[in-house]
Amino acid sequence: MTAFPDLQIAMDNLEIREARTLYHWTLTGTNTGPGGTGKPVRISGHETWKIGDDGLIAESIGQFDSEDYQRQLQAP
Repeated sequence: MTAFPDLQIAMDNLEIREARTLYHWTLTGTNTGPGGTGKPVRISGHETWKIGDDGLIAESIGQFDSEDYQRQLQAP
């Protein structure tokens, strides 16, 4: 969050499946933190959650296009 002081994360969709929940998100922000590029970034991804017996997230595995993220940070 230090790298993106204006960070915003939007929930795009929530899919509840039998054993897992998929949380789809879009992150937007400008890389203006210490050593930042000053470039805006907009990436989408998702988290696959396993919900524990207590109703809380017991496990979270995230996925996004890291190559697209790097391209946006380096864009002219």
